[in-house]
Amino acid sequence: MDSRVTIPEINLTSGPGKLPVFGFGTASDPPVDSETTKRAVLDAIQAGYRHFDTAALYNSEKPLGEAIVEAINRGLIKSRTELFITSKLWCSDAHAQHVVPALKTTLKNLDTDYVDLYLIHWPVSAKPGKVEYPIKAEDFLPMDFESVWAAMEECQKIGLTKAIGVSNFSCNKLQQILSTAKIQPAVNQVEVNPCWQQKKLRQFCKEKGIVVVGYSVLGSGGTFYGTNRVMDSEVLNQIAKAKGKTVAQVSLRWAYEQGIGMVVKSFNKERMKRNMDIFNWSLSNEEVDKISEIPQGRVCHGSDYTSHLYGPYKTIEEIWDGDI
Repeated sequence: MDSRVTIPEINLTSGPGKLPVFGFGTASDPPVDSETTKRAVLDAIQAGYRHFDTAALYNSEKPLGEAIVEAINRGLIKSRTELFITSKLWCSDAHAQHVVPALKTTLKNLDTDYVDLYLIHWPVSAKPGKVEYPIKAEDFLPMDFESVWAAMEECQKIGLTKAIGVSNFSCNKLQQILSTAKIQPAVNQVEVNPCWQQKKLRQFCKEKGIVVVGYSVLGSGGTFYGTNRVMDSEVLNQIAKAKGKTVAQVSLRWAYEQGIGMVVKSFNKERMKRNMDIFNWSLSNEEVDKISEIPQGRVCHGSDYTSHLYGPYKTIEEIWDGDI
């Protein structure tokens, strides 16, 4: 008997296809070797995950591609079309003339003809060259939103991706894209969790028909951000205890009930399965109200994308347009 969970999908208003509401993240902090990533993806496919999130920055495109080939060969899936693959344009390639070549490199790494969704990773460019993080302060450049987005639209028109979108964009920066877009962003992938609920941004995206996909839905205790505010939340722990669920499951169920997509990273096989056990129960109105009152604060401040000397964003307030 097949015990895999069937994951609900969200319609994309811009671009064909449906986005599985629950995605598997492949960004590791600290980094892991390719074989570990490949093994985790195979475990995730077996568990029922069908949306996989990668990026040029993560060094996970090649192992993800290898895992997909192996999954097909092992009969875990019948074909690539059963999966939804998201990848992202890194800042050093966020220049009109580099966007299409960057996506072609991603496709080569993934060993596929197309991705389902291609995102601008951050609303800032960097001097062209190698993909690296952190970006040197003197290498940051202002992004020409109009020309970069036009190149993203070209990627969709020529079939390299089925849909295009952005990541880490504020309402104001989204509006800049929308003001010249012929194809509007299908998705804005941003930090969303019970401790950073993004109500204003989510409402803006809803009005514009843009799907919000949350990352750091469980917070992040890694070396990037070093905080466990979500998992340590007294409110979430009380709800989890009362419902006989984990804090992670309560947080993920909350995100699902808010109508957003989510990308969750866990390479632990049992946790992968537990994280998906969120679809056959619900939070009460009282519990949702309690979560809405949790003190708010970002995990990902974006300070690594600021440069007081060189700009274009001298402060984190300028990246998020004051929404901090």
